[in-house]
Amino acid sequence: MRALRCNLLVNSRNFYKFTSFVGVRSVSDKVSSKPVTSGDPETAGDHLIYTQEHFALKESLRKIIDQEINPHVDQWEAEGKFPAHKIFKILGSAGFLGVSKPVEYGGLGLDFSYSVAVAEELGNIRCGGIPMAIGVQSDMATPALARFGSAELKREFLLPSIMGDKVACLGVSEVGAGSDVSSIKTKAVREGDEYVINGGKMWTTNGTQADWICLLANTNDGPPHRNKSLFCLPMNLPGVHIARKIDKLGMWSSDTAELFFDDVRVPCKNIIGQEGMGFTYQMLQFQEERLWAVANILTMMDNIIQETIQYTRQRRIFKQPVLYHQSVHFRLAELQTEVELLRSLLHRATALYIKGNDVTRLASMGKLKGGRLARELGDSCLQFWGGMGFTSDVLVSRFYRDSRLMSIGAGADEVMLGIICKYMDTLPKN
Repeated sequence: MRALRCNLLVNSRNFYKFTSFVGVRSVSDKVSSKPVTSGDPETAGDHLIYTQEHFALKESLRKIIDQEINPHVDQWEAEGKFPAHKIFKILGSAGFLGVSKPVEYGGLGLDFSYSVAVAEELGNIRCGGIPMAIGVQSDMATPALARFGSAELKREFLLPSIMGDKVACLGVSEVGAGSDVSSIKTKAVREGDEYVINGGKMWTTNGTQADWICLLANTNDGPPHRNKSLFCLPMNLPGVHIARKIDKLGMWSSDTAELFFDDVRVPCKNIIGQEGMGFTYQMLQFQEERLWAVANILTMMDNIIQETIQYTRQRRIFKQPVLYHQSVHFRLAELQTEVELLRSLLHRATALYIKGNDVTRLASMGKLKGGRLARELGDSCLQFWGGMGFTSDVLVSRFYRDSRLMSIGAGADEVMLGIICKYMDTLPKN
C-alpha cells in the first residue's frame, strides 16, 4: 500500500506541480507573519498515519502559505474578503485542492489521510476564514460530485474546481434549517428536461465569489430523508441572487452570503447521482468535513499555545514572567494535553476511515471536542495576554472570534451529542 501511494505521488502530474511551484519561487526570509509551531517531534518514521510523502506535501504547502497567504491576511481581514480566485488558482496549480480526488479530473488520487495532512497544514494560516474557504472548495462542496457525479458533471465542475479555475460553494443551510438538514424548504420541480428551483440558502461560504454551488433541494414530497437531491448549479444563471454579504463575529476574510433562487432553470443532467439521494450523499460528506475541521483547528491551537508561551515568558508581573506563575504554566500544560488527546482521536478515526470503516461516531466526537476545546483554549490563552488579548493586534484574539464557529458550523454541538447518543443507544424512544 505504501509503495502504491509513492507511485501515485511520483507519477501524478499534480505532484510535480506542487513540488515545482515551491522550487521556482524563493520564500522570503523576512515574512514576519510566519507562525510559531509546537515543534512536534514526530517524523515519518514514527507517525501513526503519516509517511514521508505526507510530510513532503505539508512542507510544500507551508511554503505557499508563508509566501502567498500569510503576508496578506491582515489586509484581507480588514477588507472582509480574500481573493478566492487568485489563491485557489495557486493552490490548484500546485495540486492542493484535490489530493484525494481522482487523477483523471486533476486530483492526486491519494487516500483521505493526505486531505487531513493538508487540513492540518492550512491551520498555519493566521486566520480561520481562509482555511475554511479552502476546505469548502476541497472537502465540502466537491466530495459528493467526485463520488457520485456523472463524467460530464465532473468535467464541467470538478476538474476546474480542483485546478482552481472555478470557485465552489455549498448550499445546504437555510434560515430555520441549519443543523437540521432534513427541514430545508428549497424546492426543485421537474419540468421536461429541466428543474425549476425556488428558495434560498444562508451562511454560504464563498457565496459572493463562487462560480457554482453544490445545492441541496427537495425534489419530491416524500419522506424528508429521501426527497432531496444535490445539484451542480452555475451561479450566473438567471434567477440566482446574492442578497447580501453577511457581517460576522469572526471569519472576517471569508465572504459569507445569503442567496435566493427565483425560478432558476437547471438541466436535469446537473443532478449529482440519483434523484432523492441528496440527503444520504450529504451525510456521507459530513464525515470528511468534520474530520477536516478537527485537523485544521488542531494546528491553530498548537500555534496559540506556543505564541502564548512566548508572550508570557517576556511579559512580567510581580517581578517575574507571567509564565512562571504556576497557574499559568500548569494551565498551558493541561491545554496542550487536551490538544494531544484530540489529535490521537483524529488520527485513529482517519486510519479507520481510509480502511473503509464508518467513523461517524468518532468524527462526531472529534467535532464536539474540537469546538469545545477551541473555546476553552482561546479563552484561557487570551486571559494570559491581558489587555493585549482584548485588541485586534494579536492572533489569540482573532482565534477567539474565529474558533467560536467550530461548535456551530457543520452540525452544532447538540447535534453531535445526539449522533453520539444514537450510537450509544441512549436516545429516548418515541
